Amino acid sequence: MWYNTKAKELLGIDYPILQGPFGGNLSSVELTAAVSNAGGLGGYGVYTMSPQEIFDIDKQLKAATNKPYNINLWVSDHDIPEGGLTDEQFEKTKAVFKPYYDEAGIALPEKPAPFQSRFENQLQVILDVKPKVFSFMFGVPSDDVLEQCRKSGIVTVGAATTLDEAVFLDSKGVDMIIASGFEAGGHRPSFLDKSEVSLTGTFVLLQLMREKIKTPIIVAGGIADGKGIAAALTLGASAAQIGTAFLATDESNALPIHREMLFSDAAKYTTLSRAYTGRLGRGITSRLAKDIMGKESDILPFPLQTTFIAPLRKAALDKQKWDMILFWGGQISPILKHTKASVLMNALIEETTAYFDGLKS
Repeated sequence: MWYNTKAKELLGIDYPILQGPFGGNLSSVELTAAVSNAGGLGGYGVYTMSPQEIFDIDKQLKAATNKPYNINLWVSDHDIPEGGLTDEQFEKTKAVFKPYYDEAGIALPEKPAPFQSRFENQLQVILDVKPKVFSFMFGVPSDDVLEQCRKSGIVTVGAATTLDEAVFLDSKGVDMIIASGFEAGGHRPSFLDKSEVSLTGTFVLLQLMREKIKTPIIVAGGIADGKGIAAALTLGASAAQIGTAFLATDESNALPIHREMLFSDAAKYTTLSRAYTGRLGRGITSRLAKDIMGKESDILPFPLQTTFIAPLRKAALDKQKWDMILFWGGQISPILKHTKASVLMNALIEETTAYFDGLKS
């Protein structure tokens, strides 16, 4: 059967269908457990959380499902230069965004406080709680950490946006590699070069990786139905990771307006922008994102830009100024149909099965 892939074996799941692990408080225990309980691999993004919060979430996940699930971290969790954020840089950013703060009727925020990386402490929790799957973006943990994961039976999954990144991950001996195409919603998790040059499509990237690496591949970006999964498997993927379609379900922690936007006509248009976090990410096109194009040098480094823009986002939500907000979502949004995670999972399984059964008749 189509679902008897290396991913099924490695991950201990029934179907090689993975739910994208959303960061930024968009993941939920309910969604992660629903996907895992339906035979796929639920995922939870925890890069914004403290070690104690990660520990608590893992405890909740274990109570909600006895099936495998994935916890995701960002290896590189900031882009702040060694000298920190200068007053000059902050003043430039304030000047660019002042018209939007004025329009929203709120004052510009103070200079963001220095950010301290918490990856090492977060990582220790992963090693302590031992989820079945540990996935990571924006880099690769140390060889020592990868070896500890192997000894603990934790399956490691890295994300690549280019062939070079895939080859690098392959050389490190990770268990599986995600081919993250530019169609995907959310951040571009590049780590060897600028995200702006990592714009290879999902299926092209998959085929390039199949030629050059031996590690099983998970595809992500532009997949939301069974035919998309079938296409990925046909081209040599071992599993498909689906983000936007699960983000749009009631079980995700996305705001109701966010989910509504993913099913709206506005979802036909998406933009890659640094304006909201300082890192390049895809969401439904906003007026602000379009205005800021070409002004990337005046945007604060991640995650200081997220802190800086948070008051504007809140005010825009309060005043329903949707064109100021980048609602994360991929290019595949216009074909979304399902609002319940279990219904979506069943549809994905049935559609993929029907496709491959049709080839036999």
